[in-house]
Amino acid sequence: MTSRSQPLGEFGRITRFFKPLAAGFPGARGLRDDAAVFGVPEGRELVVTTDAMVAGVHFFPDDAPADIAAKLMRSNLSDLAAMGAEPLAYTLVTALPRGLDESWLEAFAAGLGEEQRQFGIALAGGDSVSTSGPITLSVTAFGLVPAGRALPRWGGQPGDRVFVTGNIGDAALGLEIAYGRLDIPDEETRAHLLRRMHRPDPRMTVGPRLIGLASGAMDVSDGLVADLGHLCEESGCAALLNAGTVPLSDAARGAIDGDPARLALAITGGDDYELLFAAPPAAREALAALSADCGVEITEIGELRPGTPGEVSVLDATGSPLPLARRGWDHF
Repeated sequence: MTSRSQPLGEFGRITRFFKPLAAGFPGARGLRDDAAVFGVPEGRELVVTTDAMVAGVHFFPDDAPADIAAKLMRSNLSDLAAMGAEPLAYTLVTALPRGLDESWLEAFAAGLGEEQRQFGIALAGGDSVSTSGPITLSVTAFGLVPAGRALPRWGGQPGDRVFVTGNIGDAALGLEIAYGRLDIPDEETRAHLLRRMHRPDPRMTVGPRLIGLASGAMDVSDGLVADLGHLCEESGCAALLNAGTVPLSDAARGAIDGDPARLALAITGGDDYELLFAAPPAAREALAALSADCGVEITEIGELRPGTPGEVSVLDATGSPLPLARRGWDHF
């Protein structure tokens, strides 16, 4: 990738880097019009989500452009999965410094192309502007769900069990490594935690199949404890979280190594983009079958209880309260 002596300009960039990403979606109209046009199949509803990322807040300015593209796309796809939706299309807004080398944009667009191929989604349109501030990126993703069946946050009931997909804490520990606050000598462990920070795994195969099983669902972005609190607040109940049952990767277990502070970080750090959901005990067998069929671990980690809406009690592996300095991430 090399810089060009003559900058492409706004429309040249759109033609070179983004039109190819829209080629597989007729509703994008070749990015030749002011807006996209597409319908929703009979019996389906449109699910829409928007996530933004800012350099220095959501990613490091010197991160690989393909990694930035992956995290931007996957954070939005995770929201679709949490609603039980399958991906359809997305729009993209880029606010880029004027002096940013076009090779950065080329690598970023190539990264988006890889994400599109992996997850079956296409670009429908967007906007491109310049900024004197940091790189700012935003995706609005569209998905389809059977009419009236989108998974809500607010459906949980006291007595429901709490489940989570995959593993928790890898991204938070990876961020500590990136900041130089966590020394992990083993290169394989370091690489795993950093990869999960840069490239979360949206559970697209699981989300749509939770319809009819989960009573309430969301994804974990702000931290497991905080997001369980959000689910409980919307459902009008409290929760008990057994931290000793929270699924950890081998890499995370090695990094935590019995340190309660690091365990607390793992369950409050966020950026996991796993699915967090409540389901009645009768759903356990079906969830075990779903886990085996999708090849994605689904772990029971607690239960919903009567109590103050949003209140989450966290116990360690011995059944004692686990002290937490914070519940999760809050931008403000």
